[in-house]
Amino acid sequence: MRRIIGRTLLTLGALLLAGCSVLRLAYDQAPQFAYWWIDGYVDVDDAQSPRVRDALERWFTWHRRNQLPEYAALLSRAQREIVENVTPAALCGWTAEAQRRIDVALEEALPAAAELMLTLTPAQLRHIERRFKKAQDEMRADFLQPDLAERKAEALDRAVKRAENLYGRLEPAQREWLAAQLDKSFFDPERWQAERRLRQQETVRTLTTVAAAARASTDRAVVLAQARTAARGLAEQMTRSPRPDYRAYQQRLLQENCAVAAGLHNLTTPAQRQTARTKLKGWEDDVRSLASAADSARLRGGSLPPAIESR
Repeated sequence: MRRIIGRTLLTLGALLLAGCSVLRLAYDQAPQFAYWWIDGYVDVDDAQSPRVRDALERWFTWHRRNQLPEYAALLSRAQREIVENVTPAALCGWTAEAQRRIDVALEEALPAAAELMLTLTPAQLRHIERRFKKAQDEMRADFLQPDLAERKAEALDRAVKRAENLYGRLEPAQREWLAAQLDKSFFDPERWQAERRLRQQETVRTLTTVAAAARASTDRAVVLAQARTAARGLAEQMTRSPRPDYRAYQQRLLQENCAVAAGLHNLTTPAQRQTARTKLKGWEDDVRSLASAADSARLRGGSLPPAIESR
């Protein structure tokens, strides 16, 4: 369940980078997109489907009303800071702020995740295992090309696209600098994949244990409490590996990423920073518009309008 919740949150971040019109359209349809994604992993059955859909609608209503205003405030602050040089510590501070909001969103989703965990069948658990295997294959194709030159080229292309989504087109010297940083990075995709595989195995074991306990027990309160504890543990593993050596590696990689992002930003031109500021303003306006729809519905004492509340 941690992957389901986490992927939803990451998708929201990706929508910001995609642009305002895409963000508004996709966020309004997000409960349906999230349902399709969950169904792809779990193969939701007829009995589970209404509960999953209702849980997603409630979570996105909560997210729209409670977290989107916070996102808008952060985007407003970012517009003031983006025109100045930054330090790695400042960017790591932004990462920590984002993580705190993700933690709150995960906590809000845990009760519904626990309810679904209790109803998973052996066939669905096997389906999740197969989907995890497919995700591993996709990750290897994207990040672990056998040809090292191709692997480096793909890594640089991803980094450039992320930067250009914010700043606009990079100059040749900026691309060369970014390529040099990636060349000396200690990011190890093989190690990343191995950790992902371990976490997927741990997730399947946890889900299997919870579902088996639910089938064997008649005390729903007990098994529900166990499921919520298990869901919280899986959520914590999203960003904090249970293995100390990998946690140390993650922390070192975070510091490196903050340093590279700060270094690239400090190389940007005034025009590129203005492009970034304009994009941030557009995203802020878009997020405030999405949040205001929830405020309007709340004042009316009703739900979101059909154009927004998709089912």
